[in-house]
Amino acid sequence: MGSTAFLTDKYEVTMLQAALKSGHAHKKAVFELFARKLPAGRKYGVVAGTGRAIEAVENFRFSKKQLKFLAKDPVINKETIKYLKNFKFSGRITGYHEGDLYFPNSPIMTVEATFGEAVLLETVLLSIFNYDSSVASAASRMVQAGKGMPVIEMGSRRTNDSAAPSAARAAYIAGFAATSNLQAGLQYGVPTTGTSAHAFTLAHHDEKEAFRNQIAALGVKTTLLVDTYDIEQGIRNAVEVAGPELGGIRIDSGDLYEETANARKLLDELGAVNTKIILSSDIDEFVIAELVDRGTPVDGIGAGTKVVTGSGHPAAGMVYKLVSIEDEDGTMREVAKKANGKKSVGGRKWAWRETNSAGQAIREVIYVRDNEEFAEQYVSTPTMRALQHVFIEGGETRMKPTLEDARRMHVIALKELRQGDLTIDNGNPAITATI
Repeated sequence: MGSTAFLTDKYEVTMLQAALKSGHAHKKAVFELFARKLPAGRKYGVVAGTGRAIEAVENFRFSKKQLKFLAKDPVINKETIKYLKNFKFSGRITGYHEGDLYFPNSPIMTVEATFGEAVLLETVLLSIFNYDSSVASAASRMVQAGKGMPVIEMGSRRTNDSAAPSAARAAYIAGFAATSNLQAGLQYGVPTTGTSAHAFTLAHHDEKEAFRNQIAALGVKTTLLVDTYDIEQGIRNAVEVAGPELGGIRIDSGDLYEETANARKLLDELGAVNTKIILSSDIDEFVIAELVDRGTPVDGIGAGTKVVTGSGHPAAGMVYKLVSIEDEDGTMREVAKKANGKKSVGGRKWAWRETNSAGQAIREVIYVRDNEEFAEQYVSTPTMRALQHVFIEGGETRMKPTLEDARRMHVIALKELRQGDLTIDNGNPAITATI
């Protein structure tokens, strides 16, 4: 990964410059990343982006090219350039494990450093967590709606090229089985899958020729796209060419329930009883839930637009706020925003998830204390699960969750919710925070 220092807004640098002038840049500070509320109707959010955020902090160094660009700006002075030239984050970062759930006011990530260091990280951290968590939250709902049906991420062509691998990664954390995006496979280790699109069929004189060539190249266990012309005839052509051991067919148009039911019946009649049916075509959690509820004989779902873009799911709405700042006497002073609709709670926070005797989450308990020793005494309490982990200490990475770690964490966190909280119908957050 190259430098991440310019994945930011200019006002972070101008704010730093003003803080250097006032002396506040070198004061100890605590910033927290959290969401004031969940999107309307959502019962939980999924923490995603932690691994990418840690890497972003590790690589938050200003290159000669970046410094030269800033030096040309008449607003930026030499003192600021000198500070940025030697910049390396030296503070502490703690937060929720990637794949865990979050709720309103959950302190998802806490940055403790000098004001100057911590304020520079605002934009890059928010851009990562807001996008990745939004995708993961939508993906988790689709997985829950599928009730065990494999869901494949296929949204690369519906989002920004740089965002596509991140979307695939976030969806995989939330339970998706694979992605079509090769960069996500190379960069993050997400399993990849894919066969062909309509263009391959259209490039041939007829459908049978296309199917024969695909099977010759990819084997009989491949998945053939059967809706380029006529779905019923496409299925007949597929089985005629591949035989009853054909791996799968994909349907990308029409009434998904009706076409799937008819396809299953026809495949069975043709002896292809083990051939799987994969559906795609702007599918979201509500379509998946309806397919499942109607007993549709579908074996897998390809989800794209509705998992990777804002048109398919609401924004996470996370913010990054200063909650504590060092005073002249060396003590830490709690600070909070008071504006209507955007109020925050000051002070460094420590969070646990409390469960009942059945292991179900009943609330988040958040203590506002700068004293870490006070907080640590609760870690061993049987009904309290500590939610925060140390990722960076003294500027050095101490813990970086792997993709599989995050995926496992998500399964564990979901098991703490009641069954009613896993449904996709609108409702209130599954649990609330007691501060």
